[in-house]
Amino acid sequence: MSSHTTHDIIIAGGGTAGCVLAGRLAAADPSLSILVVEAGPTTRDDPLHTQPARYLHHLRPDSTTVKFNVGRESAALGGRAPVVPCGQCLGGGSSVNFAMYTRAAASDYDDWATVYGNKGWSAADLLPLLRKCETYQVHPDKPTHGYSGPLKVSYGGFYPEVGQEFLNTAAQYDRTRGLTDDVNDLFDCNKYGRWQKWIDLKTGTRSDVPHNYIYPQSENKNLEILTGYHVKRVIIKNGVAIGIEYLANKRFNPNASSDVITALARRQVVLSAGAFGSPAILERSGVGAAEILKKVGVRQIVDLPGVGENYQDHQLLLVPYVSARSSHTLDEVIEDNKSQIQTWTKQWEENGSGLLATNGLEAGIKIRPSRKDLDVIGHEFHRRWLDYYAPAPDKPVLWIAVMSSLSGDRPKMAGGKYYSVGWYLQHPTSIGRVHITSANDVEAAADFHPGYLDSVEDMALHKWGYKRTREYARRLPSYRGEVAERHPAFSSSSKGAVGKHEGPVPVLAPDLEYSPEDDRAIEDYIRKAVATAWHSLGTCAMKKREDGGVVDARLNVYGVKNLKVVDLSVCPGNVAANTYSTAVLVGEKAAVIVAQDMGIAMDHDAGIPAIKARL
Repeated sequence: MSSHTTHDIIIAGGGTAGCVLAGRLAAADPSLSILVVEAGPTTRDDPLHTQPARYLHHLRPDSTTVKFNVGRESAALGGRAPVVPCGQCLGGGSSVNFAMYTRAAASDYDDWATVYGNKGWSAADLLPLLRKCETYQVHPDKPTHGYSGPLKVSYGGFYPEVGQEFLNTAAQYDRTRGLTDDVNDLFDCNKYGRWQKWIDLKTGTRSDVPHNYIYPQSENKNLEILTGYHVKRVIIKNGVAIGIEYLANKRFNPNASSDVITALARRQVVLSAGAFGSPAILERSGVGAAEILKKVGVRQIVDLPGVGENYQDHQLLLVPYVSARSSHTLDEVIEDNKSQIQTWTKQWEENGSGLLATNGLEAGIKIRPSRKDLDVIGHEFHRRWLDYYAPAPDKPVLWIAVMSSLSGDRPKMAGGKYYSVGWYLQHPTSIGRVHITSANDVEAAADFHPGYLDSVEDMALHKWGYKRTREYARRLPSYRGEVAERHPAFSSSSKGAVGKHEGPVPVLAPDLEYSPEDDRAIEDYIRKAVATAWHSLGTCAMKKREDGGVVDARLNVYGVKNLKVVDLSVCPGNVAANTYSTAVLVGEKAAVIVAQDMGIAMDHDAGIPAIKARL
């Protein structure tokens, strides 16, 4: 590529939303000249991406497909510095995530429209786009789901035992909540169900964005995908974005020149580098808070103090248990057992089924606490419940699910069988921030504080999450005890003491009792173990400028013409879901907006009147 090129639209960052935007625009107008610049590698036909069960490979310390963002040491975490990975490859999180199909509560999107003043972003406005992106293979004729979109949704090609056990056990242990055949219908929660996945039932492949929006258009020479290049800054002239500067990522282009390259945009520059990358590009471009920019020597062009603020995540714990030797788990895949992977790959290639055609996350619940549960959670959460959750019955408090594997640090002896029962907070009150520390070094570590456990409400929910999920775990037929080193350090005399067991307790056995000393042990454990859910968002929030907003409802950056942000950083508030669905949604919405701006015809599913009436 020459040092100066010109395109109609430049997309800085080839993550989930950016690739959706590029793919939709290219399909709508193949003559449109589009450049996508992505810092990470391509993913085409790589089984580490296309085989759903291989996802934890991308979280290894030597991973080349994610970037590890290290936060400040935090007193709330006992002095620990949290590490938050984000996708850094074509497709971003869609190419490396857990492939869990999880959609937000309708009221989450309604909040975007009403609380934050973003016309066109209510659930009723967005439902047609949620339907447009998917082909729902689980059940026919579900009115909130789509049946002709590029991304396939199914239960996957294998059903491990612990998923089945979880639903059977929950139905007996908790008779108050019931079961559902759709835990992601937008409206209802607080019921147990089998969990859908971003997996094509016919092929067993991951439903990522590149393989469904980008690679099928590889013959379109006007759609240029450049991988392995960092975007340094946006070129702003007289208040107008006219292009970008970028340079080689030497990890993937070791022989490339270190020179900064310029690409110019005739019509639009779009930032789609995620909750970490997009605010960093803005700040290096002179868009942000005066204090932050002055500290690193960047001349301020636009005063936007909201850039890099409002960081949000979901705060996850996946607590492991020993499973029966007869159970099927993903542990041998995670441990890279070559013979097992080869055996399962043969089945996967033949008919898209088998262990590689699942993510091991088979069943769960988006749970709301009962009155009794609220007493267990305690007074710290009382005000939050009354103000935020009680008026919105579709909002869950926790996501809880069973996972057919152990994630994170593994026991020293390989070959074990494990499962985890995990939870994350759906709407944490803790808020963080992320800012650049260098004007020119695109790989310099950020000044990053995710804010985990900064509020007492969040700790109260986590304590309930541990107690609640352990009750499910110890009742499953496959239960053989806890992985002791990954649980609270209870005293040996505690009624909650952990260790190996010969089998489960009876389903109707009484719940464990925890002493004040036990509660302190649980708190210490949570401080040591709570981690990212890989759901970073909010750092270029779609709010009013005076409220700390960075973009308006049409995704335009305040104070700069022809510059938009299209990724999860624009989310003004959190969503009760894994964020892949919302990232795709932002990309689909942006495609409609940009097409309107450019006068390009774009199909827009009008939705179903009965559902729109309910919304």
